[in-house]
Amino acid sequence: MSEIKERYIKSQIEERKKQLENHSETIDDFIRLCSKSGLKLTRENFSYIQTIGIVANYPDLLFHLKPELEKVDEDLIECKSLEKHFEKKVFNSGVLYSDKFIAMAHPYFRRGMSEFANFAPRFIDLFWKFRDDKVKTYIALDANRVRVNVDESAYLELDTWYGASFKKRIEEIPNDVVKIRPPAQLDETSISLLFNDAYSLDIKWTEKNGIKTFQAEEFKTDKITVNIDDTEYYPVRYIHAEYEIKEKIFRHFDGAIHFYDKDEYRQRRDSDLNFNEKIGTHLKAKTYKLFKMNENISVDTWITYTSHFCSGNPLVFEYFEGKYPDRIQKIIEKIGNNASG
Repeated sequence: MSEIKERYIKSQIEERKKQLENHSETIDDFIRLCSKSGLKLTRENFSYIQTIGIVANYPDLLFHLKPELEKVDEDLIECKSLEKHFEKKVFNSGVLYSDKFIAMAHPYFRRGMSEFANFAPRFIDLFWKFRDDKVKTYIALDANRVRVNVDESAYLELDTWYGASFKKRIEEIPNDVVKIRPPAQLDETSISLLFNDAYSLDIKWTEKNGIKTFQAEEFKTDKITVNIDDTEYYPVRYIHAEYEIKEKIFRHFDGAIHFYDKDEYRQRRDSDLNFNEKIGTHLKAKTYKLFKMNENISVDTWITYTSHFCSGNPLVFEYFEGKYPDRIQKIIEKIGNNASG
């Protein structure tokens, strides 16, 4: 097994070297392009990532190249304004084409929130294809990296996750908190494989002045961490939405990542979204907003994008449908039968 691993690692190194050599002229052209913006890039700023292509990495690179891009809410950019500077292609979601480089959606949209992974299905794919003139959309982009091989190559992955359809009337949902966890009989390996390392899904509904507010936090197991400025954090997907009861439509919907340090994560994950009220002090996580929609958002749109933002998590399906997907349910039942036998 060690020999196989060594051969694989060696082949990956050789592939990276080959791809960088094959795109040597493209890299040199991009270095010259950056010099016009006052940026001094060298070959050390470039890498080949199998899931992406030839990538240039430099602090705030995208906004040096496109200073006209305007951040309207934290690091979000209005999607409509991006159409002035980039081209979308339906076969390659999550990327924006220009003549000299390709911009990309933020790395936190990728599997495991890793900058080396492909985009997690199917949120970005759906968000890229979303069209509704009544809804304003915003997205976070990869500020520090762009792809420099401007071609139509794409790394594709198949996934078995599909969105859930919510049947209930929103105004009839009780104002309460909900906490959903994987079945207790599952071990760590089964949770990783079947639930995409989900530890829990916390939901809270509140209502005031004709507006019903939805909040959700998706906690992963403690093996899922990210490093920011040499500090380890536990990333938690967060969803917030506001529903107009009279109009029966969502007026606002956004998604973000909450970053908890170790102590905050341990305190929060086994509680619920009333945690701050219970302890009397406010636990406020670091936050990075990833997308936003405003005005006239249908219930179906909200459900679809909520489901796919929490990619591959059957707990979301369970909340909306009252059961696990059939495939997951059959495996869980088999595990339970083996344990009792």
